[in-house]
Amino acid sequence: MSSISIKKIGITKLKADAVVNAANSGLWEGGGVCGYIFKDAGSAEMTKACDKYGHCDEGSAVITPGFKLPAKYVIHAVGPRWTDGKHNEPELLYSAYKKSLELARENDIHSIGFPLISAGIFGYPREQAWKVALSACSDFLAQNDYEIEIIFTVLDDEIMALGQSILDSMNL
Repeated sequence: MSSISIKKIGITKLKADAVVNAANSGLWEGGGVCGYIFKDAGSAEMTKACDKYGHCDEGSAVITPGFKLPAKYVIHAVGPRWTDGKHNEPELLYSAYKKSLELARENDIHSIGFPLISAGIFGYPREQAWKVALSACSDFLAQNDYEIEIIFTVLDDEIMALGQSILDSMNL
């Protein structure tokens, strides 16, 4: 049975079929979640795999092997940088989650770990980021007959509590 949960664990330690990288559009090794994923997967291998794509638009995603990670795959999802919420940020963030889940289905991935995309250095307000993330995942489960375990990974108790509160209010 499909599910959505939130766990306090580093994304590179999660045992899942795939983990999602909060990527930049150039698919370069970055800071935050992106930096940890590249480092723990193997920077040289991940850079070479991402270079084959060269670019990924905001709101989209691409897939690479997981290399040295416990996850078999890494899905690189590009969320928007927050401006003011009036420049398609919610739609682009929703799309980044949706495209990630579509790639999961296409690649027979049945467990996936997400960070809270765009809520770090891209500046998306956390409560709004959670609402978009959980709505996109919930909608995917409702619209697809596909078994998948969706796990949001966080390291901060306050961010986890906020996400859990929103998740609980959605009755998922």
